[in-house]
Amino acid sequence: MNFLPIQLFDSESSTYTYILAADGEAVLIDPVDKHCERDLAHLERLGLRLAYVLETHNHADHVTSAGRLRQLTGAKTAAPSGCGIAPAEVQLNHGDVLRFDASEEIHVIHTPGHTAGSVCYLWRGNLFSGDTLLIDGCGRTDFQSGSAEALYHSVTERLFTLPEPTMLWPAHDYKGRSVSTIGWEKRNNSRLSNRSLEDFVQLMNNLNLPPPRLMDVAVPANRNLGLPH
Repeated sequence: MNFLPIQLFDSESSTYTYILAADGEAVLIDPVDKHCERDLAHLERLGLRLAYVLETHNHADHVTSAGRLRQLTGAKTAAPSGCGIAPAEVQLNHGDVLRFDASEEIHVIHTPGHTAGSVCYLWRGNLFSGDTLLIDGCGRTDFQSGSAEALYHSVTERLFTLPEPTMLWPAHDYKGRSVSTIGWEKRNNSRLSNRSLEDFVQLMNNLNLPPPRLMDVAVPANRNLGLPH
């Protein structure tokens, strides 16, 4: 089995979902509700048993299919402990390690900023960065206990200190880009590269973005893994 991540896309929310596959098991990161059947078909085609469904944070722009995938496959759900997703069996903290297919390890990196509980996942030199670090950008910090200062420290102290060849797989991209590297982002990210904390906070506090269209629906739904209350 090839150990490259499988990247899937939702065009409505520009969300990337990832399948991490080992010899007989798989992990799904940030699934989207309307693509549940698509994701299950990929797993069946590749002969993979779903071990975990992971969330990088409580998403505000789409509803997750984590709960439904758990019901259909028996997989465990895992979410950051600081995101208020109480039904997830595994509540993740910084430094935790998730294991699947006996020998595969996913390392949890707490990266507050986009939301207070946001995490990234590191697996085999691949970083799944959620909304914390995007390709030539970063997640917004103006809702869900977001903090521009916290995001700056998360990226510069916990992500930019990873080896430069580390592959960066974001939760979103809006310009047709699929992957980057930590080294490229350190040198070229227009929001973070060579920018002081003070400049970054000023930039983020003046973006004046409209709220996500589905926020009022998605946030409460995702606290229940996308299942009806």
